[in-house]
Amino acid sequence: MFSDFKKLVAVRFLFTFGIEMQGVLLGWRMYELTGSTLYLAMIGLAEALPALSLAMYAGYVVDRSRPLIVFRWVILVSALSGLVMWLSQHPKAQIGDHNQIIALFAASFLTGAARSFSQPCMYAILPRIVERQFLSRELAWMTSAMQLARIAGPGLGGLIFEKTDAATSSGVVCLALLVAVGFLTTIKTRLDPPERAANAGSTMHELLSGAKFVLRHPILFPALSLDMVSVLFGGVTGVLPVYAKDILRCGKYGFGALRAASAIGATIVSFGLAKSGWIRSKAGTWLFVAIAGFGVCILVFGISEHYYLSLFALGMSGAFDAVSVIIRSTAVQLSSPDALRGRISAVNSIFIGSSNELGEVESGLAAKWIGTVPSVIFGGAMCLVTVVVVGILSPALRRLDIGKLESANSNAA
Repeated sequence: MFSDFKKLVAVRFLFTFGIEMQGVLLGWRMYELTGSTLYLAMIGLAEALPALSLAMYAGYVVDRSRPLIVFRWVILVSALSGLVMWLSQHPKAQIGDHNQIIALFAASFLTGAARSFSQPCMYAILPRIVERQFLSRELAWMTSAMQLARIAGPGLGGLIFEKTDAATSSGVVCLALLVAVGFLTTIKTRLDPPERAANAGSTMHELLSGAKFVLRHPILFPALSLDMVSVLFGGVTGVLPVYAKDILRCGKYGFGALRAASAIGATIVSFGLAKSGWIRSKAGTWLFVAIAGFGVCILVFGISEHYYLSLFALGMSGAFDAVSVIIRSTAVQLSSPDALRGRISAVNSIFIGSSNELGEVESGLAAKWIGTVPSVIFGGAMCLVTVVVVGILSPALRRLDIGKLESANSNAA
């Protein structure tokens, strides 16, 4: 019998698989229909706007509701996004290019709306079905499953798209998300909403309480800022269709492999951390090393004109990114009071959303203004500058010790 944690891992895998597979379809089809990096930026913006604007409200809802039920609706909305893709791309629908572009924007908007709720749900569920002393290990396993999905989603998505069409690939997305809903309904742990404090303030005060907590925290704010700025400028997902089609000339399947490459590196590192633990006493040092390594890899990818070197650079960027993700996620989980967990996670998702979705917008716009290759090189350089600046301004983050944070958390409990 599967434990509730294993079921949650399966849900996270299938959800991420579906979202990543759809990302391949959205990016390739938009560039295929328009041939414009500006449209790649705009489709990233269509996902970023709901993801960021709804994030604070999402955290509030999760903290006031049963997170398993909210997560079920999140996945169903994502499945609706896949259905829009399927209907618009089906050959028998005979929808013109203009309406297909509108449908791609609509699907991206629905995905962004769903993702605004997904991370607060996960952060509210996980520590309530896992014992605190095993949290960092289970986070590594969860990250491994997510990164495997980021390999399988783009890889399989590119392969199916290459061999069939966008409609068939969208059908697979919908099927994966519906299976995820099935797994979610079998989780037996009852997760009631935390009791509301007697001195709780107004709704606006409640909405902003997570942000106030993060902004005042000596570790969380600099850690999230470091991740946001580096990936905002260093992310290259938004221009991968350009690299695949015009620079590396590797086709749809090669594009899927490029999308999956960083997740391959991340998966290898995540599995290693899950099995062997990590250097808990030097987590801060490893965080800065990881972000710097990520920036160097982006520089290499930016100047590379060789497909396999580009794959390797992206793979190594994912390996470094996995280290920073696990350190940051563990720090957020261990520093979050149960009553604020959803709202703090919502702030975390805003930082991540800014770096991922808005990173795609930045990549597309920068590629339009200064060229694709110069924009990637600039992004890698900005990662390195960010490491230096945050390292100087935040000695507490440099000294981050996960073991001490766990001990403090246990004593407070």
